[in-house]
Amino acid sequence: MSIMQAMLEETCKIIKNYLLNLNLTLAIAEATNCGLISYLLTREPGSSRFFRGSISAYSKHSKLHLLGISETLIGTHGSVSKEMALEMAFRVRTLFDSDLGLAETGIAGPSGGSPAKPAGLFYIALSNKNGEDYCTEHFFTGNRDQTRQQSTSVSLKILNLYLSEL
Repeated sequence: MSIMQAMLEETCKIIKNYLLNLNLTLAIAEATNCGLISYLLTREPGSSRFFRGSISAYSKHSKLHLLGISETLIGTHGSVSKEMALEMAFRVRTLFDSDLGLAETGIAGPSGGSPAKPAGLFYIALSNKNGEDYCTEHFFTGNRDQTRQQSTSVSLKILNLYLSEL
C-alpha cells in the first residue's frame, strides 16, 4: 500500500468517526472522479449509517437529469465552475435528504481544457442544511490519474476539516 493510499484510508476512518459521533449523513456528487471518493468512504463497515448515496455526474446529461441542474446554469457557467460545484453539492444533499452534500467537478486532462479553464482545474464544494455552502478552486498537476487522486485527497481533507470544526 502506498503512503498516499494509507493517508486516504486514515482520513476516511476519521471522517467516518466524525459523521457517526455527530450523527450526520452525507451524500456525494462526483463529476470527474466518478465515485472514487464514495468508494473510499464506504470501504469501512458501518458506512451505511452515515452515507446516503452518490451520483457520478460525469456527463452533462447526468447533471441535467439526475441532479436537476438547469441548462441555464450549465450554459452560463459551464460544467466546471464554482457555481456548478455549489449547485451539485446542494442538489445531491437535497436529493438524498442528507445533512451534508459534497461535490467535485473538474478537468482531469490531459485534454479538454482551454485557456480560461485549463486541464487540472477543479472545484470542490460542500453544502449543509443550514444553508452554508462552501467552494474552493484548485489546480492539480500530473496525468489524468494523478489529478483525480489529488482531487479525491483534497475533497476528503476539506470534509475532514469541516467536520473537525463542528
